[in-house]
Amino acid sequence: MAHEDLRAYLRYIEEKGLLHRVKVEVDPVLEIAAIAHRVVKKRGPALLFEKVKGSSLPVAVNLFGSWELVKAALQVDDLEEPAQRLRELLSLALPTNWLEKLKYLPKLAEVSRYLPRRVAKAPCQEVKVDPPSFKLLPALQLWPQDGGRFLTLPLVFTRDPLTGRRNVGMYRMQIYDELTAGMHWHLHKDGAEHLRRSSAPLPVAVALGGDPAVIYAATAPLPFGLDEMLFAGFLRQEGVEMVPALTVDVEVPARAEIILEGYVDPQERRPEGPFGDHTGYYSPVDYYPVFHLTAMTMREGAIYPATVVGPPPMEDYYMGKITERLFLPLIQLQLPEIVDMDFPPEGVFHNCVIVSIRKRYPGQAKKVMHALWGLGQMMFTKLIVVVDEDVDVHDYREVAWRVFSSIDPKRDVVMVEGPVEALDHATGYTGYGSKMGIDATRKLPQEGYTHTWPEIARTSQEIMELVEKRWQEYGIPV
Repeated sequence: MAHEDLRAYLRYIEEKGLLHRVKVEVDPVLEIAAIAHRVVKKRGPALLFEKVKGSSLPVAVNLFGSWELVKAALQVDDLEEPAQRLRELLSLALPTNWLEKLKYLPKLAEVSRYLPRRVAKAPCQEVKVDPPSFKLLPALQLWPQDGGRFLTLPLVFTRDPLTGRRNVGMYRMQIYDELTAGMHWHLHKDGAEHLRRSSAPLPVAVALGGDPAVIYAATAPLPFGLDEMLFAGFLRQEGVEMVPALTVDVEVPARAEIILEGYVDPQERRPEGPFGDHTGYYSPVDYYPVFHLTAMTMREGAIYPATVVGPPPMEDYYMGKITERLFLPLIQLQLPEIVDMDFPPEGVFHNCVIVSIRKRYPGQAKKVMHALWGLGQMMFTKLIVVVDEDVDVHDYREVAWRVFSSIDPKRDVVMVEGPVEALDHATGYTGYGSKMGIDATRKLPQEGYTHTWPEIARTSQEIMELVEKRWQEYGIPV
């Protein structure tokens, strides 16, 4: 069964000992973030701050901040479970006759369960806040040099002005005053594309809270035009209930905690930032669109959700690992030679990926690099390391050994230029810079390798089993 909403998830993890309630009053300016930072670094529990200075709303943070919490959020024992379900869906071939079509009916019925369902009445509209005001929210300031207080876990809903298709993204929002906030839409984001396509103010609804699959789906790097709420339905194996917003032509999750309705004018920009970001550095002040708040609803006893980002690993690392496992089957659909991949936490996802492949022909590793740079948000990856299929990409020591020992830099390093993440401070130009690929695979004669590639020195299986059997006899205390 899917978690019905955020509060159902909190009850679930509390029963499992994965939630801690903080009952003393805390300050949303810096104090909550400092507590969350310390807890996530120790892989601690989710936190519910029941008394928050200046607000009547409790604050929930660190909802995904450990492997145990991620598995609880998706109600799985292993992140490979939803990835395998996705792999099975993607493996369906087009039926060629009526008998094969009959075999597809159960799978099609399963997929139909994932579709969003419109409802007429919703908990998220129980309380109509009049007048609306950002000041009612216990928004956090995370780091001392931040430009102010930010919404850090908002689900931003827009509709494509040309197609009417929905997009949901997670974009931080800096609160300017009671009725306006910055909308951090980078050049490459789908919300920014909707705004570029709009000749009039763009209707926007922002949902705060929801079941964890809905929250995660807003962060997923789906292809442009693919509905995140359908993806959330796949993860929770049950369609998400959606309700029309009261004042804008946008649907929102019916069981969200808080809904903010308003618009963004395509002609308006204001300075936003600085902000201590997931890169671990402050992103500088820049001009971004502005969200105007025109209506606000919430549930009775609403809970305000937030996340704290900063030097890795933080909560977003664990959310990113969901993406790593779930999107591997999608990448393998286009690049079947890929065996596995890993985004190291220190690379904060856009800076480094390690990929293992089944190498069958010369130049294949370089072909994979260029193909990955051409796949959606993989274009932001500054460093791609390609290793052979027998390398465990999650064992960074093994990867480092293979890379350090098995490359000839002149032959095996690829340098290209192109789009990079807008938050990348190392490039000379915002959003544009260089990227590097390292081919650490075994080299073939056609790749200019004239020797015989050496075998790795390994203990035989027979001797390993003998030593294991006699270990107690040796008396070695390790």
